[in-house]
Amino acid sequence: MNEIIYKRNQLLAQKVIKGLESRNMSGYYAADKEEALKIALSLIPEQSSIAMGGAMSAHEIGLVDALKTGNYNFLDRDATEDKRAAMLAAYDADYFLTSANAITEDGVMVNIDGNSNRVSAIAQGPKHVIAIVGMNKVCPDADSAMKRARNVAAPINAQRFGLKTPCAKTGACMDCKSPDTVCCQFLITRFSRHEGRIHVIMVNDNLGF
Repeated sequence: MNEIIYKRNQLLAQKVIKGLESRNMSGYYAADKEEALKIALSLIPEQSSIAMGGAMSAHEIGLVDALKTGNYNFLDRDATEDKRAAMLAAYDADYFLTSANAITEDGVMVNIDGNSNRVSAIAQGPKHVIAIVGMNKVCPDADSAMKRARNVAAPINAQRFGLKTPCAKTGACMDCKSPDTVCCQFLITRFSRHEGRIHVIMVNDNLGF
């Protein structure tokens, strides 16, 4: 990464973290993927039960592999045929791993979901939520964050899963009502009523979509 961009991201991350803390969420800065992994593991005690949504960022920093091979109870929904049971079990997990489709400079997270298991678990259920967020997800305000979620994250995820949505063909949101739409539920996390529940690790790298 360009040194100037890296420095700018470092300063911007501190602004985001202050915003998160003002919203009763815990924010952390990681200079790279390796530091992000160390911070995440420091937050998760061994033998904890851990579930996750479709968080590519958690895979990219090596967190998923570390949890699968470590002394943890990783609830792997991809390893079971009963996906519904795995999703329901996530609501009682000690930790839920996720990312954000976008986050504002003052700490508001925006997520959209098709099955809605991810956004519902962020909102309620698991005892703790850990979000791994690359600096590419940071937007100036809530409006631009929503636009990023719908016009960047959603089309890429629709393409990734081979879905037959207009955005998968055009690369931009068409505000569709396709049966395959991934924009079924929108979650704006502007405050956490429960102190110490939501932890957001801002990583000075481009992660996820």
